[in-house]
Amino acid sequence: MAATRVAVVGAGAFGRNHLRVYRELEDSGQPVQLGAVVDLSPEVRAAAEATYSIPAFDSVAALLASGVAVDAASVCVPTIHHASAATALLEAGIDLLIEKPFAATLAEADALIALAESRQRILQIGHLERFNPAVTAARAHLNRPMFFEAHRLSIFTARSLDVDVVLDLMIHDLDIVLSLVDSEVEEVRAVGLPVLSRTVDIANVRVAFGNGCIANFTASRVSTERVRKLRFFQPHQYLSLDFARQDLLLIDVTAAAGLTDAQLAALIEKHSKPEQPGEPRHPTAGLNLSKVPVAPGEPLRRELEAFLDAVRTRSNPIVDARAGRRALALALEINRAIAAHAQRTGL
Repeated sequence: MAATRVAVVGAGAFGRNHLRVYRELEDSGQPVQLGAVVDLSPEVRAAAEATYSIPAFDSVAALLASGVAVDAASVCVPTIHHASAATALLEAGIDLLIEKPFAATLAEADALIALAESRQRILQIGHLERFNPAVTAARAHLNRPMFFEAHRLSIFTARSLDVDVVLDLMIHDLDIVLSLVDSEVEEVRAVGLPVLSRTVDIANVRVAFGNGCIANFTASRVSTERVRKLRFFQPHQYLSLDFARQDLLLIDVTAAAGLTDAQLAALIEKHSKPEQPGEPRHPTAGLNLSKVPVAPGEPLRRELEAFLDAVRTRSNPIVDARAGRRALALALEINRAIAAHAQRTGL
């Protein structure tokens, strides 16, 4: 099988990891060859060229004019440049993985979808958490979830300040919940504030779906701690997912009617902590609490392996362009709701 020749466009915080994983896949014997890197920065290009012994270019146009053969590429440039970089690559017949968010506007996303379809190109969107092993494990237990609570908090850094916290962090959880709820969004209520940047740094959102499901999202990039958690309730069950630790706690609450909210919360907190081997998992007769087996793995490696498989087999990606568009559309609707709330309250 011929190796898929890949390029990484944008070798900043995200792109460096794409370069690393593609080379790891190549070194492990998988049919992929890391062939080129594109970045505006001379220093970044020089570092990538030296580390990976690949040609480096200052623009997509220079890569395409060079004659270097490329079958697929990761687009990891800032969001405002996704459309221009991706358009040139798709027109050249190159399959793409575009980092989230898909594009800066829905018009740009729609144009890229139409172009990819007309050129019969693979177009995957980089919603990394879809490939988190804990998410994979949770899907096996899905049974009409009706309430979600998502928290994604980060310490402030200067990374990704070209977009607000909704498009930077919350969009991960928006995509996950949209993929788990088989219903359309009916209502969005949101509040957000800029704290250390010129865009919204902290936001809280309530989304109501047509089937009655409610999802609450909190995202912050000005937190004092790093939190990546999703909790959801469905008939007789509560699931708590920790993205960072890649673990999944399942609580069967069928017989827990006699417990107060405080008792249930205390038990959940206790058993969300690292456990000792052989520790009893049934603290009361009314609460069946267990950790679901999760096979650990690096989500980015799984994401790029899935992308390369779609390229080789010409199959629809797990996170295709329409899924990326749906997450982007909800994120932009949330931003409109935040702006309307700010106008009403004078914030």
